Order: sequence, then structure tokens, then C-alpha cells
Amino acid sequence: MANYRYSRYQYETSPRKLEPEYEPIKTPYKKKKSSTLNKKQENVQPKRHLKSQVKIVAYVFLIFASLLVISYRNSLINESFNENESLKSNLAAIQKENEQLRVNLENSMNLSNIAKMAEEKLGMQKLDNSQKVYVSLDKKDYVESASEEVIMEEEKSWFEQFLDTLLGK
Repeated sequence: MANYRYSRYQYETSPRKLEPEYEPIKTPYKKKKSSTLNKKQENVQPKRHLKSQVKIVAYVFLIFASLLVISYRNSLINESFNENESLKSNLAAIQKENEQLRVNLENSMNLSNIAKMAEEKLGMQKLDNSQKVYVSLDKKDYVESASEEVIMEEEKSWFEQFLDTLLGK
């Protein structure tokens, strides 16, 4: 069996200590006399505390500045997105108007509309039989074919073309 002096546990379903292993030593608080060493320690502790506070403030400022930069960047992105969307809507409106104008132009380009516009706006009239003049032409071909000359120029070699340019032919 276990020795009760060394284990100090109660044997049940849940072990727990019957008494603590050590007893804290309680000493009355004594005020130490101030010396130069204590004064230096007192001056160092507020400086350390001040440095830690400055670090905390610097970190908070950096976090605030980074959040400010991120929000400014997001606002610029939103502005450019809104401008892009407004330009897209303007483009759609202009394309719609362009398509309507094209349809109107195609509708007005038929021959009956053109004849009506010529009569109303320009005061033009259709020809009468008295205004028609008939011309009789000979059935002779007045067009000269240049196909033979083109073929002859293409058949010349580069040396012959060089000589022609030197001689001025």
C-alpha cells in the first residue's frame, strides 16, 4: 500500500490533496530606503513605460493610416467604376439613336420618297415627251484595248527594263 506520509492524496473517486505541499511565507512589507540605485530604477521604469506607450501609439497610427489609404483607394475605384458605367449607358443611348437614324434613312431611301422629295423641296418634275431628245450613235467601238501593251511590259526582264530607263524609251 501507499505510504500516506508521502502521497498526501485522499483515495476516492476523485483524488485531491488534503493539505498543500508548501506553505507560503508571509513577510510584512518593509519600505526600503531610497538609494541612488532605486532612483535609477524608478527613472528607467517610467521611460520603459513611455517607450511602450509610444510604440502602441505608433502602431495605432500606422493601422489608422493604412485603413485610410485602403478606403481612399476604394473610393477611387468606385469613382472610376461609376464613370465607366455612365459612359457605357451613354454609349448604349448613342448606339440606339444611331440605329433609329439608320432605320429612318433606309425607309426614306426608296424611289417613291426620293421622287416626292424632289418634287416638293426642289421643284423638279418628271420629263414630258417634248423634253426627250434621242441621239443616234454609230455602232462602232471607240475604245482601244490596252491589254497588249500591258502584257508586253510584263514580259520584259529586269535588265531590259533597266536599259529602257537609261535610254529613255
